[in-house]
Amino acid sequence: MKKPAKHPWDETPATSERILDAIARIAGVLRSGTWQFATSEGLNPTQVDIIDMLAARKDAVRLSWIAEQLGVSTASASDSVSSLTAKGLVEKARAPDDGRAIALRLTSDGHALVKKIAGATGFASEAIAQLSPAAQEQTFTNLLNLIGTLQQAEHFPDIRACVTCAHFMPDRHEDVLAPHHCALVDAPLRKEQLRLDCPEHQQTANNIIRNNWKKIEMK
Repeated sequence: MKKPAKHPWDETPATSERILDAIARIAGVLRSGTWQFATSEGLNPTQVDIIDMLAARKDAVRLSWIAEQLGVSTASASDSVSSLTAKGLVEKARAPDDGRAIALRLTSDGHALVKKIAGATGFASEAIAQLSPAAQEQTFTNLLNLIGTLQQAEHFPDIRACVTCAHFMPDRHEDVLAPHHCALVDAPLRKEQLRLDCPEHQQTANNIIRNNWKKIEMK
């Protein structure tokens, strides 16, 4: 027989567990919004995710990259892409790094759909906007640190983030508010200004990435 708790809050889950639960619940709500939109457009959430991914890329990308970002097999990603191609939302092109290879990009109809996708989760953006600027910055910083921890443990896919970019130079300025530097635009960076998906991203070496994550986690 289970003994009664000595204090009404003794059985409260650990903070880490409650954070994970909160993230999962928010993800579920966002997924629901995406699902409703996808259904109205004759798509599924995975196909919407693919359209979002391609919209953020200037160049065509390979199927293997899409599969990696989705965390699914290449065959599974291929099925979704084939459907999008049949609907005229995605088209095949030559890979920018190998003219013999096939890559994927959005068609004009695909780009037109991107604006509608953003509206599907607009309610979440509005909710975040109601937080104070300081709360938004702190939330982003904490989530960025969490992503860094997951990525270093190989539980998060490669992203085009500042921290993983060859242009990123951590701790180059004495200003505690903007200690980092972007060599591409030659300008200082505050931690809350760091991007998770930059179109100008150039992947740097893994050992440098690990060092970058460690440096920003200490800020």
